[in-house]
Amino acid sequence: MSNLENPKNWRFTWEAQSHSPNLRLFLFDSQAKPSVQCRNLEVQLNLSHSHLLVSWLKEGEKEEVSLRVPVPRVLIDSEAPVSFRALDDHIEVKLVLLLPVDHPIVSSFDLMLDSSENGYNAPSLDAAKPLVMDTDLKSLSSMEGVHFYCRKCSTRLTKSPLRNFVEMPSIDWREVADNWFGGCCCSFGGISEKLVTRFANSYRCAKGVCLLNFTTILLFKDDLAAFKLYNGTHEYQPRPDFSSDSGLSEDMLSSQEGTNDLCEKLSSIHLNDNSVSTSALVTKEKASGNEFFSALPLSDFSETETSVRGCCVHTADHIQNHFDEGSQHSVPETCPVDQNTSQLLANQKLFLNGFLGNVFMAKSYNLSMDIDWMEFVCPNCLSLLGAYPFHNGAAPIDGGVRLFKCYVSTSSSAGGSGDLFRKYSLERMFTNQLVENAKDELSFRTLVRDFKTKSPLLQIVLLNPNSWCCSGYCLDTTSAAESILKLDLLPIIKVIFSDCHETSASQPRVHEDWITRNVADVVCMFARQVDELIQSLSSAKDILPPSYNFLQGLPLSSLQR
Repeated sequence: MSNLENPKNWRFTWEAQSHSPNLRLFLFDSQAKPSVQCRNLEVQLNLSHSHLLVSWLKEGEKEEVSLRVPVPRVLIDSEAPVSFRALDDHIEVKLVLLLPVDHPIVSSFDLMLDSSENGYNAPSLDAAKPLVMDTDLKSLSSMEGVHFYCRKCSTRLTKSPLRNFVEMPSIDWREVADNWFGGCCCSFGGISEKLVTRFANSYRCAKGVCLLNFTTILLFKDDLAAFKLYNGTHEYQPRPDFSSDSGLSEDMLSSQEGTNDLCEKLSSIHLNDNSVSTSALVTKEKASGNEFFSALPLSDFSETETSVRGCCVHTADHIQNHFDEGSQHSVPETCPVDQNTSQLLANQKLFLNGFLGNVFMAKSYNLSMDIDWMEFVCPNCLSLLGAYPFHNGAAPIDGGVRLFKCYVSTSSSAGGSGDLFRKYSLERMFTNQLVENAKDELSFRTLVRDFKTKSPLLQIVLLNPNSWCCSGYCLDTTSAAESILKLDLLPIIKVIFSDCHETSASQPRVHEDWITRNVADVVCMFARQVDELIQSLSSAKDILPPSYNFLQGLPLSSLQR
């Protein structure tokens, strides 16, 4: 049997666009030239068996070649004609749909079929479900206790089952509060700052509590069965009496040199808000020959006094005496205290500044030179599981470790019915973040940099965020009708990309010019994650014929949404 006759050499790809009642089929073989070799091309639609019969006569012969192509579950207009044509590198077939693939009626119809035929845990249904954090929160909270496992080797990561699950606070609460109540300290009695402060206080890594956001789960380090810090040169095991409430490791406070340095760091932390230009006062006190820190409590200040000079209620030349266990400290006006933030811990201020936000795909402006993000790997297989923030090789700043949902599972059988994170993958999480950034930043071009070196790794341009696709290999006509696969169209995005590894190292200016010229978004990810994404992008090119592999000189590909 020649390559032209072997159905397994012919690949099919169904593709549809949102809000468009058309379904297009690409049928191709890398060794075939349909425009020449496929004479008397015929296409017959068999809706009762959900397949398409494609046949033609071989070049120079009267022998017929037939292929069967499974048809995905869509509402096809049986009365509309089927259009097809043979091109240089593929056969194209177009079907007319009664409703677009993303129509609510079609979605409801698919849901009923999945529940009746395959059950709610069918892989196809999971892949079509949107990634919604609220669903995860409800599912986890409804369980009696949850352990987390490495998805690759099934190693248990937690010491004991977790039962307390809380939504991670959003880092844009200050902007939202200011939009509602105004940024001035006297707007609605300074309610904006009070709300933000109260909200920041909800950000606290504590033992037994799991904080969730769209891409990560945040666990306290003592909840992990095996936790070792690695900074590239040596391992550091934090002491068991590390206090998360202070946000600082005991080793950092033990040396006077480290203490002085950290005091300067903390005193320089400012809340990025136009109406608040000062930071909370951090005082040094002598105790047993060593310096330690204390923040002035809120109760020591009048509610009518504020830290912002020029405010309508500002008290000039104010000096407040602070009493702490018999010690008196003079606080001059040149080092004012913001009464709305004076009770915030250091890690909470870093959180409000956005420095402890989404580490899965961090915006460049949410990175701080004083905070390093280190990979957290599985203690057994050393695969990447997440990351944690640290300063000068110490323990996590907030005592927490972020685990990426695409690398962990809630069951020892990863991907099984008991795994609540089975629908998460690196590809889907990246795609959803890419689309979300496009909506927020109005930028469809993104440059991905390495978290550690800040060197460019990937350029990607979003072309279409609302496509649907499925692919596979054809069947011969002798196969039983029951053996035809039941296909589902899955949501994807269409992109063009450029692997920056393939460009010369002497071209950093080219990337900077590309960012400036196209107003591109800049994000940071770990290198091994980007390498995995590039592999997915490269392999996804093969689902379309060669004539659709490039656009404007760049590879054209897709990612599952």
